[in-house]
Amino acid sequence: MEYRIGIDVGGTNTDAVVVDNSGAIVASIKCPTTTDVFGGINAALHGVLEQLNVKKEAITYAMLGTTHSTNAIVTRKDLLKVGVIRIGKPAGMAIQPMIDWPGDLVTTVSNQVFHVAGGHEFNGKEIFPLDEEALKEAFKAMKGRVEAVAVTSIFSPVSFAHEDRAAALAHEILGDQIPVTLSHEIASIGLLERENAAILNAALNKVARTTALGFKKALENEGVRSAKVYLCQNDGTLMNIDYSIDYPILTIACGPTNSIRGASFLSGCDNALVLDVGGTTSDVGVIRQGFPRESSIAVEIGGVRTNFRMPDLHSLGLGGGSLVKVNGSHVSVGPESVGYRITEEALVFGGSTLTATDIAVRLGLADLGDSSKVAHIPMETAKEAHTVMMDMVQKGIDSMKLTKDPVPLVLVGGGSLLVGNTIEGASEILRPENFSVANALGAAIAQVSGQIERVYSLDSISREKAMEDAKNIATEEAVKAGAAPETVQIVEVDDIPLAYLPGNATRIRVKAVGDLKR
Repeated sequence: MEYRIGIDVGGTNTDAVVVDNSGAIVASIKCPTTTDVFGGINAALHGVLEQLNVKKEAITYAMLGTTHSTNAIVTRKDLLKVGVIRIGKPAGMAIQPMIDWPGDLVTTVSNQVFHVAGGHEFNGKEIFPLDEEALKEAFKAMKGRVEAVAVTSIFSPVSFAHEDRAAALAHEILGDQIPVTLSHEIASIGLLERENAAILNAALNKVARTTALGFKKALENEGVRSAKVYLCQNDGTLMNIDYSIDYPILTIACGPTNSIRGASFLSGCDNALVLDVGGTTSDVGVIRQGFPRESSIAVEIGGVRTNFRMPDLHSLGLGGGSLVKVNGSHVSVGPESVGYRITEEALVFGGSTLTATDIAVRLGLADLGDSSKVAHIPMETAKEAHTVMMDMVQKGIDSMKLTKDPVPLVLVGGGSLLVGNTIEGASEILRPENFSVANALGAAIAQVSGQIERVYSLDSISREKAMEDAKNIATEEAVKAGAAPETVQIVEVDDIPLAYLPGNATRIRVKAVGDLKR
């Protein structure tokens, strides 16, 4: 029998599970998330392994879903200084890189920005030849002043020849130790958003390396030395250590997607709504063919607008630790929360703060702590607070539905006990077994994926050839991320004609998924 470890770091708790070959949970634990994140990871890892009575060699895989990258951007800490190259002069000079970024983040990330002639039209033809001499001068100016490089060229998702050449010159002049991010490998059409994503990705290289190697070290300290290590992506799949260091931005928002994948696995639903209620916030997502539905709009991260793939989520300021405030007959819930301090501050645990968990215990929805400590709360107040919570949930669910037809709703997360048994628009409400650790389970049972998005001019290539090319690239990406080649399958294909572009252009997006390489 072989086993997998799955760990997911949330804002309040760090959850860990161990599953066997069939995906059955054989051990699980919830530990408070710590300020340094790794404290919670180490505690969860140690705790879950203590429950096992098997040899450590039997653990063959270990997966981590973490908030490290998100925290680094939000707190402006541990980010590398990035040299920014935009290939598209003179047409691409009207708006400067990072023009709409928060000022403190710009200062933290970069003071080295260069414009270089080059770039392509939507059909792959050069706007101007790449100015290699200007590129060389830019990289010489960066030497000793930057720790990473981000290169963005106009319409590089169509033709990335100029970005590839820029990367070669960067390594030649700056050395192979300087990581280089190419925008066509990160995001899709849309110069500014794609450039933003590339710069953030480059800035996160140190965080990614520290996280990946730190997790591997934590496993070794617990005697787990033969397991293959993976980090979770934000599409509900995995990537190996090397891939995660190259593309750390793909870990952002992986927590909710782990929950969605875990919810699908536990409930057996391939198409449903998912409500993941944590200690601080709740996320409403959608299972589509067993995977999280992706957002079709640009997403802001730390105040920066990007267009790389992200899960389609609606976040609510509601969780088990949400503060409940009573002002006469008016009751409000959240968005403030005691977070991971809930076991110290909530009334039922001997604290002095009225939280959503206290309301759930008072109403008999949850059996936690000492219920006698909330007996003084008037039932009318508790019911009013719960009405406020359910109204928040109802609005969140309505915002994610694409039709008026009722659909199944899967409740996961430790805080899902807050939710009642009736929600308008839900055909049924499912609380599967082990719902509280669905996020860690989603990490443990995940597969590996590769995804690409390209614009093809059908005047120069047939639709069939374009589709075949896109599928091949997606398959290669899945294998690079750690999938066994013989198991890779195409699970999603979008072909969108671009009527606003001449040349019979079409935008093709393909996702390939495979099992972990043994």
